[in-house]
Amino acid sequence: MLKALGIIQTCLDLEGMAATAARRLGGKSVLEWVVRRVTDCQQLDGVVVMSDSRMESSLLAELVPADVPVLKIDAKDPLRQFVMATEQFRCEAVVRVRCDQPFVDPALVDRLVTTAEAQTSCDYVSYCSRDGRPAILSPVGVYAEWIRTSALRRADRKATLPADRREVTRFIYGHPEQFSLRLIPAPPRVDRDDVRLTVDIEEDWEHLLTIFDALGPDELDWQGIASLLDHQPALRSRMAALNQQLAKS
Repeated sequence: MLKALGIIQTCLDLEGMAATAARRLGGKSVLEWVVRRVTDCQQLDGVVVMSDSRMESSLLAELVPADVPVLKIDAKDPLRQFVMATEQFRCEAVVRVRCDQPFVDPALVDRLVTTAEAQTSCDYVSYCSRDGRPAILSPVGVYAEWIRTSALRRADRKATLPADRREVTRFIYGHPEQFSLRLIPAPPRVDRDDVRLTVDIEEDWEHLLTIFDALGPDELDWQGIASLLDHQPALRSRMAALNQQLAKS
């Protein structure tokens, strides 16, 4: 049995996901970039890309490296889809990464796994923003989530709200009385209102290209990005404005 399986989730907003995943970054698709970031992790026993029948096999073949399995699962919602994935790939836990996170940081992912191994009673491990919320909800975009398979299955049995079915871990971190949570403080240098590394709108993509062009493909860990942004006040100001604007929408 695998201890920790990395699952890159593609089945969010299919149209938006396909548009983002197919963009080119340093000669690779964004989805391939995310896959390679996750396969760089030292503490994962395997990595798969998860999709469903709505995603064309030919498109996935173009976007996903040939050495990484594509798991196509038809299910009524993403939570059930993750549970079915754990049934096909027998694993004690999964690490969930979204396909629109090109700056997901392998070192931060590895820390999740090692923390979970040291906290054997935990159901869920992720990072915590300074406001106390799971950092996966922030627009920083460098984080992942570790979830014990048994906790996913309990959530699948108990979650009834559409939002809890759609957002895979929402029921788990939203019910600390039912699940054992471990939230690691997010790195303060990126846990800021003026940092935005997710890719939700076109301007996010322009910022991503600015960072990529400045640092190159080998210096894109969160420390390198934070150091660059320290010297880019205009970019940070714009990121802060977008964070505030989109938080209200």
